[in-house]
Amino acid sequence: MGQSIDVAVIVGSLRKASLNRLVADTLAELAPAELKLDIVEIGHLPLYNQDLDNAPPAEWVAFRDRVKAAGAVLFVTPEHNRSVPAALKNALDIGSRPYGDSAWNGKPGAVVSASPGAAGGFGANHHLRQSLVFLNIPAMAQPEAYLGHADKLFDEHGKLANDGTRKFLQGFMQAFAAWVAANRHS
Repeated sequence: MGQSIDVAVIVGSLRKASLNRLVADTLAELAPAELKLDIVEIGHLPLYNQDLDNAPPAEWVAFRDRVKAAGAVLFVTPEHNRSVPAALKNALDIGSRPYGDSAWNGKPGAVVSASPGAAGGFGANHHLRQSLVFLNIPAMAQPEAYLGHADKLFDEHGKLANDGTRKFLQGFMQAFAAWVAANRHS
């Protein structure tokens, strides 16, 4: 087997004790050997402003370079007002610019949403998918991953304590590995 594929994981929540960060950490543990998941931080990124395109902040340049270097992207997000959190939308915008030089272009991706609510971030998941179409990120359609009641899935140490969810997420990561292999540009 060859070298593992670098997967940039973008977590929409900025909280230290974020449920979505726990999900992302769990996905990294459950990922098959051919995928290496790495969380790419977005909380420090200055808000996107087109006026800065000619002299972009160093944080933007580093973020764009990091996404460009990845072989795939995985988004793990909560839902804010039936959409994605502002920090995630900002990261999408920064990575997509300057126009014609999107860091996201052609990278296979997937979306996982998690929420304490029953719908598991369904609105954010689907709203994000709309943006991914425009960004030319071929997003895995199945299996869909909406983790409802996510506040009940982890133990006091932040480890996944639900065997059914563990099995589902293992299957999700296997499917994602196959999706990345089938949709990756060399």
